[in-house]
Amino acid sequence: MILWCLLFLGLVLFGFSLRKPPIHHWLFTFLLTSYCSTFIGVIVVEKGMLEYPIRLLADYFESSILYEYLLFPIVCVYFHQTTYNASYKIWFLQAFCYNTFFTVIEVILEHYTNLVQYHTWTWLYTFISTFMLMIIIRTIVQFLPRKHTYS
Repeated sequence: MILWCLLFLGLVLFGFSLRKPPIHHWLFTFLLTSYCSTFIGVIVVEKGMLEYPIRLLADYFESSILYEYLLFPIVCVYFHQTTYNASYKIWFLQAFCYNTFFTVIEVILEHYTNLVQYHTWTWLYTFISTFMLMIIIRTIVQFLPRKHTYS
């Protein structure tokens, strides 16, 4: 039930995230985050550091596609939107806040549900990896043109 609620929430938030320009920034952020988080997530799960006993499409994926393909990328889009005209200091402050929230949710899920299980993974690894990924992707997207021009 939790996974279905998160899927619905993620789809709704995705729809709202594309309501204002520059949409090409938001889509690039979403796709780049999906790619990077999937790559990292597969390594972490295959190394046995983390396990998702209950997941969507469990017959096909060992990692959490809901988190890697939808929820975390959506959070990165909103992070990018809220820091679009902000200084680097604000980037770090907001990334800290977003990741604190995300990490607390993951710890609660790990503790009280069977959605995620830590083996050699810890909440600190989650915090550091998602924080760094958000900052790196935000820095990359910063170099996209601000206005999209069509010829």
